[in-house]
Amino acid sequence: MGTKTGDETVAGTEAKNDEAEQNEARNGEGKDTGAAAADRADETAGGTSPQDAGQPAGAAPADTVDDTADDDGDDAVDGPVEETAQDDTPSGVGQGAGAVVSAVLGVVSLTGGWIGTVASARETLIGQLQTSSSASVATQVKEVYGDAWQTTALWAGAFALAALIVGVFVLARPAFGAPGKPQAGWIKSVAWAGVSLGVIGLLLAVLKYSDVILGLPSTS
Repeated sequence: MGTKTGDETVAGTEAKNDEAEQNEARNGEGKDTGAAAADRADETAGGTSPQDAGQPAGAAPADTVDDTADDDGDDAVDGPVEETAQDDTPSGVGQGAGAVVSAVLGVVSLTGGWIGTVASARETLIGQLQTSSSASVATQVKEVYGDAWQTTALWAGAFALAALIVGVFVLARPAFGAPGKPQAGWIKSVAWAGVSLGVIGLLLAVLKYSDVILGLPSTS
């Protein structure tokens, strides 16, 4: 009995040892399989762990750091350059305003303004006061109407001349500014319109002042 019991005890101990060795073998194979699967996943993704690349665990990849530094450097350089370019670009506000003023003056020279109307009425009043009732009809017509019309033509010519001068100045301004910076198209168009109206208004004013057109009627 004693011998049989000892043999069973030894057999049980050996069975337990074999079972423990099998469990350790299975655990080792599971770990190896998990590590191999992780390595294959890293290779498939094309990534390299910071430890494999010889970098600390919390460090970003060197390529990412270099790209970020390059982008920051480009932004730092491009910002001031763009601001300088915007500051150097002429706004054209003054030239545009001059072109509009020229066109308006040209229109006033053709349609008349309040100052020309007042001057004409004043000249008519002066003619009535200075002309006696015994004066000839021709004298009365000239003093009352002729001088007033010439005054209107004189003021119209002044507006036309101002429109012509301002328009020519606006068109010639780029020649005296920074080279290589063309004038806006709309500014040229409006300035040329002012110049054209000024020439027409000035021509009509001269013709009327000299009684070439719309002269005094004959009193004979």
